Amino acid sequence: MRRLNRKKTLSLVKELDAFPKVPESYVETSASGGTVSLIAFTTMALLTIMEFSVYQDTWMKYEYEVDKDFSSKLRINIDITVAMKCQYIGADVLDLAETMVASADGLVYEPVMFDLSPQQKEWQRMLQLIQSRLQEEHSLQDVLFKSAIKSPIPLPSREDDLSQPPDACRIHGHLYVNKVAGNFHITVGKAIPHPRGHAHLAALVNHDSYNFSHRIDHLSFGELVPGIINPLDGTEKIAIDYNQMFQYFITVVPTKLHTYKISADTHQFSVTERERVINHAAGSHGFSGIFMKYDLSSLMVTVTEEHMPFWQFFVRLCGIIGGIFSTTGMLHGIGKFIVEIICCRFRLGSYKPVNSVSFADGHTDNHLPLLENSTH
Repeated sequence: MRRLNRKKTLSLVKELDAFPKVPESYVETSASGGTVSLIAFTTMALLTIMEFSVYQDTWMKYEYEVDKDFSSKLRINIDITVAMKCQYIGADVLDLAETMVASADGLVYEPVMFDLSPQQKEWQRMLQLIQSRLQEEHSLQDVLFKSAIKSPIPLPSREDDLSQPPDACRIHGHLYVNKVAGNFHITVGKAIPHPRGHAHLAALVNHDSYNFSHRIDHLSFGELVPGIINPLDGTEKIAIDYNQMFQYFITVVPTKLHTYKISADTHQFSVTERERVINHAAGSHGFSGIFMKYDLSSLMVTVTEEHMPFWQFFVRLCGIIGGIFSTTGMLHGIGKFIVEIICCRFRLGSYKPVNSVSFADGHTDNHLPLLENSTH
């Protein structure tokens, strides 16, 4: 009884078979079918390799949301060289929320030479080349994110001997400010506290000493994160007048970076530059110096490195194989049908009518002559 039920179950399962097998004795092969099969297998192999390379690759996904963190401090990382002696200039930040000078104790004033050594010039040229390529190809930033290249690339030390006294001042370090709009500036004279804001002792410096030619080796906001090259890194400005103002209008965007190598909270920024000569007689008012006015965006960007899941890769691979099999089968059938039609027309055109036989009385005979067997 059990064997009978088992046989019925097997027969039922066989009737549900959606892939019936054809005996090999009923299968007819052809040269055209073999050629199409070879092309199909080659195409499937190439597309499979390409699909596997896509599966191995990753891409960056950008998401935007409102930044709700306004209570934490914002870190400013600075490395700027000004073509003036350190005792003549001062750097500080004016916090617009509290109208006060933020503490700049984290900055170091180091006397240096403004002109770079050959090795340092090569470093600067490389950094400027990277900046120009990033402006042309924005997708390169995704490559930097994924590679997590160590940045900022520090300025190499001078390899030549300093025979001349330092003529410039390198201001480098970091400081913390509130997450509100502010103004970081480097101008003549040291900063002193003031009830209504702040002031600089510019009256003690001779105008002939003014020279705000500067080089920005690094400027960033937030924690230092590998894979980010900031827009002002490698910038160099040469003053054409002793009484000149350089302005940088910066928009800071909070950024969360999540890749397979790093995960960090940092900030990116965009910048607009402007420079002008101070001439009160011509209506160009202001103060000589370098002014970086920054403001924070209310949106936060989350950058996440994503990878194609295996199930999606498997589905795409099955689609490639099944699609090529179906398409090549249809194309082969259509081609075979067209060839058969053309060949049939040629065959019909090869049968020509037999020449008619004329008689003396003017009648014609179109019948085929009978074949007679002659015996000898």
